[in-house]
Amino acid sequence: MTHLNNIISIIMPVYNGNKTIKASIESILNQTYLQWELIIVDDASIDNTVDIIKSFIETDSRIILHLNKYNQGVAVARNVGIKQAIGKYIAFLDSDDLWHTEKLMKQFHYMEKNNVLISFTRTAYINTLGKIHKYIAKINKTLNYKQLLRRNIMSCSSVMVRREIMMEFPKGYIHEDYAVWLKIVKKTGLAHGINETLVFYRISEHSKSSKRIGSAIMTRNTYLHIGYGRFTSTLLTFRYAFHSITKRSLIRIVGVK
Repeated sequence: MTHLNNIISIIMPVYNGNKTIKASIESILNQTYLQWELIIVDDASIDNTVDIIKSFIETDSRIILHLNKYNQGVAVARNVGIKQAIGKYIAFLDSDDLWHTEKLMKQFHYMEKNNVLISFTRTAYINTLGKIHKYIAKINKTLNYKQLLRRNIMSCSSVMVRREIMMEFPKGYIHEDYAVWLKIVKKTGLAHGINETLVFYRISEHSKSSKRIGSAIMTRNTYLHIGYGRFTSTLLTFRYAFHSITKRSLIRIVGVK
């Protein structure tokens, strides 16, 4: 019988993800670390996403499906999954992202060996066709609150966190994952970066953060949410936007492999 201290609970929210979720689930099934549970929260999809998920459940009992009765957004979907999680650690994989086969193994052993509460890995970027961009963002070996405040280098699909310190994702027009990482890092002191490319983040033209003005508004709302005033939140947003625009430009200039 698997000991709970060895289980990693993976949370995957999805809404109309029939084009990408198969590959995302397969990247979990291909993990060298086997002691995981995958909690997929379908946020009232209207395509055949649920049928795809059920086809995996038929052959692997580690996959759990929760169906939201109506669409409530990614924050609620993640929170539903967190409440059901039983593992010592919680990891997140969005339904259009992919993991390297050794992602869970390397991250789990790193956190166990160093008694780490929250960690993240280096992330590569893929386009809608699955081609990998040459540009890979640099990460810090350790990341404190002030550093994270400048820009979010903790890709949600790269994060693993001890379940007892995990917080709810806030609802609203904000970067809900960034808000949570800021709160956790402020409380714990540091996040630890694993300097290996273990996550492949899919850049989509239709993602909620793909348009710069909308993303800037979400960023400002995030700073407001965690307690900063309007003036400070605006200044922080300008600094964040500079880093974001620079990164996006580099991704385009460098191109794909």
